[in-house]
Amino acid sequence: MKAVLVKEYDRPEQYLIEDVPPRHAARGEVVIAVRACGVNFLDGLMMQGRYQTKPPLPMTPGAEVSGVIKEVGEGVAGLEVGMRVLAVTGYGGYAEEIAVSAAKVFPLPESMDFTTGAAFPIVYATSHHALKDRAQLKSGETLLVLGAAGGVGLTAIEIGRILGARVIACASSEDKLALCREYGADVLVNYAQCDLRERIKELTGGKGVDVVYDPVGGAYAQPAVRSLGFEGRYLVIGFASGEIPKIPLNLVLLKITSIVGVFWGAYAQAKPAENAANMAQLFGWYGAGRLRPHISATFPLARYREALEVVMNRQAKGKVVLVTA
Repeated sequence: MKAVLVKEYDRPEQYLIEDVPPRHAARGEVVIAVRACGVNFLDGLMMQGRYQTKPPLPMTPGAEVSGVIKEVGEGVAGLEVGMRVLAVTGYGGYAEEIAVSAAKVFPLPESMDFTTGAAFPIVYATSHHALKDRAQLKSGETLLVLGAAGGVGLTAIEIGRILGARVIACASSEDKLALCREYGADVLVNYAQCDLRERIKELTGGKGVDVVYDPVGGAYAQPAVRSLGFEGRYLVIGFASGEIPKIPLNLVLLKITSIVGVFWGAYAQAKPAENAANMAQLFGWYGAGRLRPHISATFPLARYREALEVVMNRQAKGKVVLVTA
């Protein structure tokens, strides 16, 4: 079977597609015949050696997949050969097969196709955990979403609306903002064409927002923190801009605000029962038609470099997916 192999970190000439031995399930694992794999910003960081974890080389990127169970290891209950599933893998997904812990595998909802399944878990689980568990977003509060047309941004809009928030979506172009409106944003802000802090003051009557959802970092982080209202919460999701911002802590002190870290992968590992309940709620919302994953592009596995380029250059609206069959 074929897989993308990273033989040296941050050396694109050493990223190759090769034939490798078929996977086999160890105890507690299943082997999935991969039908689709989500492409995420973290994949590119991992290939560069810049992510929080560095798998041993050679490494295959790909943090989420969907497909059909091909083999079940000893000690696995509730999963069977032939089941349609999705899985959060961390890495290993840019391949035709993957062996993964059964604890990270979920049956694919009947109405969900493989491409949607590969685009679903990381972005929705991240936003759900961020807004429900970390921010404790309440109905009637105001949520500011930066990078709102991206993979996690659109899901934050959807989930924010489900939780009853007023959602202000920020993006860098009018076509991205049009997509945000389609996904339920109440107010649109082109932060490439305005002073973000002043615009938020206008939109909130000087009160500020209750929650900031920031997967971008960089230059907009500090004005977003300054735009928090009393007891507001700033969610640190990621740094798609490539710049980790430095926030003056006096800004946190003055309005009794909070800077809150969000690392869904660590949460899922530490609290599997709570994570499973969250995933069940997300699947329920999907089944009820309240979540609509947006996939802007699909690529065959052989064109994974193009897919990654779209994501790493922040050109994607919603998700990009590799398809293997």
